[in-house]
Amino acid sequence: MTVALMWEARAVPGRGADLLAWARAQELPRPPLRRETFRAPRDRVLVVTWWDADAEAELPELPEPDGELVTRAVHRWRFESLGTEGFGRSGD
Repeated sequence: MTVALMWEARAVPGRGADLLAWARAQELPRPPLRRETFRAPRDRVLVVTWWDADAEAELPELPEPDGELVTRAVHRWRFESLGTEGFGRSGD
């Protein structure tokens, strides 16, 4: 089974680049199957990691950044993959 962990934080205004750099520098105790980092408007950073594990498995997660870097506590979600649909690039 594949499980995805989603980690999302919102930086203090103007510190989005700092939060992005911080998130990218975080190493996990073991590597996931895949790790992808996103940025969004309003200085948000999102990191999704995929794991070959059960939905209830204990998995490494990114920590909370320094309180002076974010405007609120990190949001975390866990998802169970139900498969992949569509292949190739959108618009092809």
